[in-house]
Amino acid sequence: MAAPDSRSEALQLAEYSCSYVVSRPVYNELAFQQQRERRLQERRTLRDSVARSCSCSRKRAFGVLKTLLPILDWLPKYRVKEWLLNDIISGVSTGLVGTLQGMAYALLAAVPVEYGLYSAFFPILTYFVFGTSRHISVGPFPVVSLMVGSVVLSMAPDDHFLVSSGNGSASNTTTLDTGTRDAARVLIASTLTLLVGIIQLIFGGLQIGFIVRYLADPLVGGFTTAAAFQVLVSQLKIVLNVSTKNYNGILSIIYTLIEIFQNISDTNIADLIAGLLTIIICMAVKELNDRFKHKIPVPIPIEVIVTIIATAISYGANLEKNYNAGIVKSIPSGFLPPELPSVGLFSDMLAASFSIAVVAYAIAVSVGKVYATKHDYLIDGNQEFVAFGISNVFSGFFSCFVATTALSRTAVQESTGGKTQVAGIISAVIVMIAIVALGKLLEPLQKSVLAAVVIANLKGMFMQVCDVPCLWKQNKTDAVIWVFTCTMSIILGLDLGLLAGLLFGLLTVVLRVQFPSWNGLGSVPSTDIYKSITHYKNLEEPAGVKILRFSSPIFYGNVDGLKKCVKSTVGFDAIRVYNKRLKALRRIQKLIKKGQLRATKNGIISDVGSTNNAFEPDEDVEDSEELDIPTKEIEIQVDWNSELPVKVNVPKVPIHSLVLDCGAVSFLDVVGVKSLRMIVKEFQRIDVNVYFALLQDDVLEKMEQCGFFDDNIRKDRFFLTVHDAILYLKNQVKSRDGQDSLLETITLIQDCKDPLELMEAEKNEEELDVQDEAMRRLAS
Repeated sequence: MAAPDSRSEALQLAEYSCSYVVSRPVYNELAFQQQRERRLQERRTLRDSVARSCSCSRKRAFGVLKTLLPILDWLPKYRVKEWLLNDIISGVSTGLVGTLQGMAYALLAAVPVEYGLYSAFFPILTYFVFGTSRHISVGPFPVVSLMVGSVVLSMAPDDHFLVSSGNGSASNTTTLDTGTRDAARVLIASTLTLLVGIIQLIFGGLQIGFIVRYLADPLVGGFTTAAAFQVLVSQLKIVLNVSTKNYNGILSIIYTLIEIFQNISDTNIADLIAGLLTIIICMAVKELNDRFKHKIPVPIPIEVIVTIIATAISYGANLEKNYNAGIVKSIPSGFLPPELPSVGLFSDMLAASFSIAVVAYAIAVSVGKVYATKHDYLIDGNQEFVAFGISNVFSGFFSCFVATTALSRTAVQESTGGKTQVAGIISAVIVMIAIVALGKLLEPLQKSVLAAVVIANLKGMFMQVCDVPCLWKQNKTDAVIWVFTCTMSIILGLDLGLLAGLLFGLLTVVLRVQFPSWNGLGSVPSTDIYKSITHYKNLEEPAGVKILRFSSPIFYGNVDGLKKCVKSTVGFDAIRVYNKRLKALRRIQKLIKKGQLRATKNGIISDVGSTNNAFEPDEDVEDSEELDIPTKEIEIQVDWNSELPVKVNVPKVPIHSLVLDCGAVSFLDVVGVKSLRMIVKEFQRIDVNVYFALLQDDVLEKMEQCGFFDDNIRKDRFFLTVHDAILYLKNQVKSRDGQDSLLETITLIQDCKDPLELMEAEKNEEELDVQDEAMRRLAS
C-alpha cells in the first residue's frame, strides 16, 4: 500500500523540481523610473467628478434603476417552468414556519402575538421589490425581537399601567390595565421600527454598507450566543408560567433568573409539561431533518404539527379553566388599518435604534452572503440597507416590529427548493391566510408552546460555543473577542454588550498594528529568496549588512516600535554610539591640547618622551584657558572599531549597511516619514548607510510629498527588491579595494571654543542637526 503513496509524492516533487534563471540589471527606483516611464495619473478636480457623476445616458439611467429596483433585473429572467413549482413548495413550507415563529417572537418583542403575524407578512412585500438576496426569508428574528422588547419594556413597564380598583372601601387593590399597556407597547414597537428603517435608509443612501465589516465573525458569534442566552431566560418564565418584574439594563438577566428561582414554587405544571414536550419533540425532529435532509424532500414542519396538536389538546381539556394555563386568548382576524407612529418618541429610543439597525442588517447580510456564495450570485450590501430600510419604514405604519431574517426560516426556504423571492411572496400569502382565517382557531394555544418553539430554535446559536476551542487554536485574539463580547452582552445587556465588543475588537486591531511583527532576514544560498533567520536554518546574512522586514504600516502609533525593531536587528543603539564617539572626540581634543597626544594623517599617537596618560581616568576639571595648539589644519583618522587611546567605551559597529524590507508597509503618515528620515540620519552619522526595498508606489509618493528626499537621501538608495539592494552593496564593497568604511576624517584647528554636548536619549530632527553642526565645529 505504500508504493502508490511514494509514487504520488515523487510526482509532486517532480512537479516542483524545475528551476529558472533570470538575467537583468540591478534596479533602484531612480534607474527603474528613468528606464520605465511612469504613466501619468489623471487627477480630476471636484468639478469634473461632480459633472461626471451627474451626467446621464439611457444606459446609465437603466443601470441605476435596476440597482435601486433589483426586481427589474431578476424577474424578467425568471424560469417559470423550472422554478415556479419549487418556489410554491418552498413558500408554503416557509410560510407555515413563519406563521408560528412570528407569533412566538412577538413574545420576545413584548407585544401581543397577532403583531408577530403582521411582522411576518408586511416586510416581505417590499423586500421582494428592493432586495438583492434570492433566498433569505424576511421577518422576525429572536435576537432583534429581544432587543426590540428591551426598548419596549424599558419605555412601557407594567408599573405604568397599574389601576386602582378600590370602590371606596378601606382595602384598595390595584390591577394591571393590559389593554392600555399592550396598545402603548405596540405603538413603541412600531415607532422603533420606523426609526430603525429611517436609519437604515440613511446608511444605504450614504453607501456605508461597509460598516458590517467591523462586526467580525467572532464578535457576531459571541453576541448571538449571549442573545440566545437572554432569549432562553426571557422565555423560561413563560414556560414555567412564573411572573417576574421586567428588568432592563446591566445585570438584568441575573435579576430575572434570581426572581424566577425565588418564585419557582408557583410553576404551572400544565405549562411546564407542554413546554418541555414541545422542546424535546421539536429538537428531535429538527435533528432528523438535518441528518436525513438528502432523503427527505421537504423538512417536516414540526413546529406547525406540534402547534396544531397542542391547540387541540388545550381546547379539548380546557387547560385554562382546569389548570390555570396561560393561553393566547383573543387573536383578532384581519389586518389593522395603517397608523402613523409616534414621532415624538424618537429621542427616547435613538441610541437603541442604531444598534438594532446595525445588528438587523448584519444578520441579514451575513446569512444572505452564505447562500449567495452557495448559489453563485452576488448581493449588494448598500442596496440591502435600502431594502431593509424601506421594509421597516413600510412595516412601521402597520404596527409591526423590526424585521431582518431568521436562520431557520431561510434554511427551510432554501432546502425545500426555493429559487427566488417568489417563494417569499408565497410564504407571505400563507401568513395572510393565517391572519385572516386562523386567528380564532389559535386562541386556545398555550403561550408555553410558543415559548418552547422559540427555545427549540436556539440550538444553532448555542452550538456556537463549540467553536471557541477551535478558534483558540487558530487565533487566540479572535477567541478572546468571542468570549469578551459574549460575557459583556450577558452582563451589560445586548446594546451595551455589542458596543463593548466592538470597541474591544477595534482595540485589538490597534494593538496588533502598534506592536507589529518584524524579522531579521537572511538569504537562501545562491537564490534571491530572503526568509526570517529566527524561523529557518541554513540562511546566510551578507557580511556587514543587516536586513529588517517590518510588517506593518508606519504611523504615529508604532514609530517607537519601529525604532526598537531596528535597534534589535542591528544589535546597537545608533544614538548611543554617536554620543560615545562625541565623548571620545572630546577627550582626544583635550589630550591634544595638553600635549599628551599628537594628531597626524595616520592617526593619533602620543608624543615621544612624554607620559601618555590617555588610558588613565580623566578627572581633571576643564581648563578655562585655551591651550596653544598648531594652527595648521591636521587631517587624522579614527578607527572606531579598534582600541582607542582614550578611556572611553565606544560600542563597536559591525555593519556598514542596513536594508529595510518595506514590502508590507501599506501606508505612511507624516510622523512615520519623519521617523524614517531620522533613522537614516542617525545611522549616517556613524557611517552606516540605510537602504530601502520593495516600497509601493503610493508609499514612495507619500515620502516625496512629505519632503523625505534631499542631497543626502536620494532615490538611488531605494531598490525594487531586497536582492537588488544586496547585489548593489556587494558590488560596492568590491569596488572599494579594501578601503575601511568605518574610518572618519577629522580636521582640528587651533581655537575650539565651543564644547561638544552629548545627545539625549530622545532627539527630534532639529536636535540632530545641531549635533551635525557641533561635529563640523570640532573638525574645523
